Amino acid sequence: MDRKAAFILLLNELNITLSEKQLDQFIKYYEMLIEKNEVMNLTAITEYDEVLQKHFIDSLSLIKVYDTNKVVKVLDLGTGAGFPGIPLKIAFPSLEIVLLDSLNKRVNFLNDVIRKLELQNITAIHGRAEEYGKDKNYREQFDLCVSRAVAKLSTLTEYCIPYVKVQGYFISFKAGNIQTELEESKKAIDILGGCIDKIDKFKLPDSDMERTLIKIKKIKTTPNSYPRSAGKPSKEPIM
Repeated sequence: MDRKAAFILLLNELNITLSEKQLDQFIKYYEMLIEKNEVMNLTAITEYDEVLQKHFIDSLSLIKVYDTNKVVKVLDLGTGAGFPGIPLKIAFPSLEIVLLDSLNKRVNFLNDVIRKLELQNITAIHGRAEEYGKDKNYREQFDLCVSRAVAKLSTLTEYCIPYVKVQGYFISFKAGNIQTELEESKKAIDILGGCIDKIDKFKLPDSDMERTLIKIKKIKTTPNSYPRSAGKPSKEPIM
């Protein structure tokens, strides 16, 4: 089976149809990812089939809990190699996306991807979540914040909710058993102005890999004291 056919089979499981151009963009993205991964650590997952499933399809699974056909402004916080932001942009071009990462080398790679795939209305910026979260140009400016970053939900909540407009959403991508994390994050979610709207547990198509999408609605403005200074949300999460 060729690369496109393998991808189309998985996309069918999510009821997503892509054009030839979009499929080509995904394949080009994969090739750039693997090439750059030889000189800097972007991903431990490099086999094509695994990247399709664990990065591309996992990123696109957002459609299970959010209408991606809306023209909305999205922040992908701690984007790393561009997940979920770049797959979402390729598949749903109407989304306006900002990719934020703390490592400049990764941001340079993302800007290269954006340029070579000729993606519009998507930018990659370098910095810490705590700093941009205080910047009036970013604070409470997004309809949606997404994150696949590896951090506890109580910490991610403090990083992400300040960026979201009231009535907007923060969606966290999680793997494994997240019940303890959910319990420990309740206070942080409430203090930061959110409430849990939906929790969707599922298995990635054609696999036994369990995923959970935690959808948090922002119902009130985040207090000005959050996010706290650099390092505090991870070292001293709100509990």
